[in-house]
Amino acid sequence: MENSEKLKNSKEVIAYLAERFPQCFIADGEAKPLKIGIFQDLAAQLGEDPKVSKTLLRTALRQYTSSWRYLHGLKAGQTRVGLDGEACGELTEEHVEHAKGALKESKEKVFGARKDKPAPKKAKPKAKAQPKPESKAKLEPAVATPAQPQAKPQPVDPATLKVAQEVRVLLGTSPVPATVKEITRDDVQVELKTGLSLRVKFEHLIL
Repeated sequence: MENSEKLKNSKEVIAYLAERFPQCFIADGEAKPLKIGIFQDLAAQLGEDPKVSKTLLRTALRQYTSSWRYLHGLKAGQTRVGLDGEACGELTEEHVEHAKGALKESKEKVFGARKDKPAPKKAKPKAKAQPKPESKAKLEPAVATPAQPQAKPQPVDPATLKVAQEVRVLLGTSPVPATVKEITRDDVQVELKTGLSLRVKFEHLIL
């Protein structure tokens, strides 16, 4: 017997939509632009479905279309899709620009709030005791060689991070080359050169 237990939240609804309409909705990765009026199509298709209420369906659809992975997918030349993956018109320049603005505003809100948080205070290192000079000869340095400054790894700015960008992931003692696959509010999905896919926090990425 088919499980008809009611879905409880937007995350469950989106996963259910990706299962029912895989050519239209995507559970992970960059999402496809949806047909204008897709809610009416969904309401008609799921009207008799006891698992989904119209109220929760509307909320889930709003969350899906305002997510970073969906806004990333709204690019010039992309085609909107219907429930079965059929083409439903090309994205207009106005919609593309609106998506860029919404994405930028959302990132600024998230990362701006993080930057406003005071950084934890670091304990001051104790001063090392200076060795007592044994003789004047020992105090004379040989040939002074200026230390070569080492290039410090540059941390990634989350607000400018993009899908398909090449980065390095701090794993263990040495950074590992990787490619950005998906960006969310809290973390990033990357793919290592070995093909391994994993999610990491923004502070674990460097350029």
